[in-house]
Amino acid sequence: MTMCIRAVVAAAIVAIAAPVLAAEPSPEGAKAYIIWPGDGTVIKGGKFWLRMGLVNMGVAPAGVEKPETGHHHLIIDADLPPLDEPIPNDSNHLHFGKGQTEVRIELPPGTHTLQMLLGDANHIPHNPPVQSEKITIVVP
Repeated sequence: MTMCIRAVVAAAIVAIAAPVLAAEPSPEGAKAYIIWPGDGTVIKGGKFWLRMGLVNMGVAPAGVEKPETGHHHLIIDADLPPLDEPIPNDSNHLHFGKGQTEVRIELPPGTHTLQMLLGDANHIPHNPPVQSEKITIVVP
């Protein structure tokens, strides 16, 4: 096999094996926010309905590629993940890939932080990122 053909084959393998996932653009003024609970809310029993809002963008389920849309992710007791990678899916990074805008949450006693981060069809944050302010709640 000639050197030129080897280079083409190697480039093709890399292109197939490691597709580049680029961040979708977000429109100017796009913002995610937490409707409820508010910052400083005390939640007795730890069970509550989290209500999520979005400005200047639409909500679409994961896997649906439509400009200026995304789906919510809730970051619990953690900092934002790297903004150029898919958002993790674990107990600190909850995905709402069906397009949910409200969800029942249960947290243990303690002080907790909550922050929303919008992800595109592939769970990658938009550019610039569409996120809420980080709030603190208390479960006695």
